Amino acid sequence: MAQKEKGSKRRLRSSYITSVISISLVLFMLGLTGLLILNANQLSNYVKENIGISIILKDNAKEVDIRRLQKNLDATEFVKSTEFVDKETAAKELQEELGEDFISFLGYNPLQATIDVKLYAEYANPDSIAVIEKDFTRYSQVQEVYYQKNVVHLVNDNVKFISFFLLGCSVVLFIISFTLINNTIRLSIYSQRLIINTMQLVGATGSFIRKPFMQTGLLHGFLGALIANSLLSGFIYFLQRMFRQVITFDNTELVGALFLLIVILGLFITWISTLFAVNKYLRLESRSLY
Repeated sequence: MAQKEKGSKRRLRSSYITSVISISLVLFMLGLTGLLILNANQLSNYVKENIGISIILKDNAKEVDIRRLQKNLDATEFVKSTEFVDKETAAKELQEELGEDFISFLGYNPLQATIDVKLYAEYANPDSIAVIEKDFTRYSQVQEVYYQKNVVHLVNDNVKFISFFLLGCSVVLFIISFTLINNTIRLSIYSQRLIINTMQLVGATGSFIRKPFMQTGLLHGFLGALIANSLLSGFIYFLQRMFRQVITFDNTELVGALFLLIVILGLFITWISTLFAVNKYLRLESRSLY
């Protein structure tokens, strides 16, 4: 009898551990989606702000005028950064890319000095760049403004698509997560259906029977959320070290809100799932339990 009771406790403990692990993994996946959503805007800004605009300067432009032009550009609200590239530097960079000395072959340097401009993300769209292009060409030192229009359109179109895609994935993942946690808890309660029936037979009320199961469910949800947040913390640390320039988590308030949301979701999903599962077996007749 004692051995049978010990085996029952071992199975119950194993069921609890499986439940907590399952809940934590599902919440971890939800947390990863949350991190992706938090950084989706930052990633899109990073891509947009690396779209280059080259201002090709006239050959007769004086260096003092070029420096004045660069300062004027830096002072505008839409320019994030500028970099002046003289003819010699441009030629050297092109030689390194081509792997041959094209100047010796041509007998002269055909390249022109440029100012490479990076815009802020909110201005890196086709309409704004078209207006900015006209603004750049009004300077007397500027011969031409060049940028890859197809890349600008492609980046902006893909950013919109990815935003809607992430939103749809988040909704689907939440439904899947709720279903998985619900099934895990229902299986855990199913293994104790006879205990519920026995308590009913001895006259226990529904609220009395539900109380320990609800407490256990909330505890599992809380532990699962803590494990999920620990995994997320490790994942954030890894991303910070590997992709510091692209992905950052400097906004601790948002990250803290995400961790709190994971805990709330863990408690809510386990609470509602446990409630429905226990109520189901409270309504079943004894012969339906076997």
